[in-house]
Amino acid sequence: QVQLVESGGGLVQAGGSLRLSCAASGLTFSNYAMGWFRQAPGKEREFVAVVSWSGGGTYYAHSVKGRFTISRDNTKNTVYLQMNSLKVEDTAVYYCAAGSRWRASPILGSQYDYWGRGTQVTVSS
Repeated sequence: QVQLVESGGGLVQAGGSLRLSCAASGLTFSNYAMGWFRQAPGKEREFVAVVSWSGGGTYYAHSVKGRFTISRDNTKNTVYLQMNSLKVEDTAVYYCAAGSRWRASPILGSQYDYWGRGTQVTVSS
């Protein structure tokens, strides 16, 4: 019923850019904050960025501040992650997540209700 489908991943050289998209269906999109997480091989899933219900508030992990931008288009039920100045350490599977409410910090994956399957981002040197 609820689907989050990521796209836009791929192979890019260090210093390059990539834009990820997450198309949501089966939910009232504007009722959900939307987050991006990533998981690199051998590492735990980590928070990347989150955008509030209407797009008016954003928060980023320190590792991506100034390089990544999260945004949403509620008319298209889509959230984006613009990634600039990519580094090798950004290599990971990137996941889109939707959360309707928070009892704790939005950097915690447990605060999200739905997850996409992920899209691979590989940054080469």
